[in-house]
Amino acid sequence: MVRTTPQDHPLTDGRPLYWRVAAQLLGELRDGAVPPGERLPGERRLAEHFGVSRETVRQALEVLRRDGLLATDRRGSHVTLPGPPAQSPASLTFPVGARAAEPCTGDRATVTWEAPPPEHAAALGLAPDRPTLVHRYTSATADGRARRTAVTSFSTVALAEVEELARYRDRADGAASAQLRRTYDWMRRAGLTLHHRDTITRLADTPSVRVVRRVHDQYARPLEITDLLVDARQDALVYEFTLPAAG
Repeated sequence: MVRTTPQDHPLTDGRPLYWRVAAQLLGELRDGAVPPGERLPGERRLAEHFGVSRETVRQALEVLRRDGLLATDRRGSHVTLPGPPAQSPASLTFPVGARAAEPCTGDRATVTWEAPPPEHAAALGLAPDRPTLVHRYTSATADGRARRTAVTSFSTVALAEVEELARYRDRADGAASAQLRRTYDWMRRAGLTLHHRDTITRLADTPSVRVVRRVHDQYARPLEITDLLVDARQDALVYEFTLPAAG
């Protein structure tokens, strides 16, 4: 008897629901929703994404695991499809424009639990006046003049999926220092694949540059938006890109 897999009959009518979910998930993985070697989202999030029960998701994952398309260890299930592994996002610092080195005396970062700016709320899909975690970063020169200021608002998805961020809600008083430099590492560790888009504009009649970064996950769900102002007279904004080796 020849055993068939979701690769042979994707989304075939008449097959069990878990089989169809396995085939749909396989299609998304082949489209790069989760790169090879990356951790899959948790069962609860997958169940919400496909509109099925967690038990159905478990059965679907078992089908893919049995066929060697997923591997599971103590950190969860990982994609084993052929292809290059996800590249390290070491050059993607939080917030955008922050120094990659350790914080110095001229850097200050705090968090508050408040309604974000209207533009942020719209980008994150938040209802007007709905509070969320808001991060503020300032980098100042030796004489105390601010040269970079950044305001970041996080989505409900980010706070629900990233445990380290959620912990900041109870201490978001706007006073204590809150260095969230590992935010993108936390998001990736939670199984999120990060996609970011940076828009850079020159502010009219000023020497300042505005950078707006929007980050979403592999399901196009917004995670955060950052609004950065840079004093171009005193500073330069440097972007670094790491490319995989040829071959």
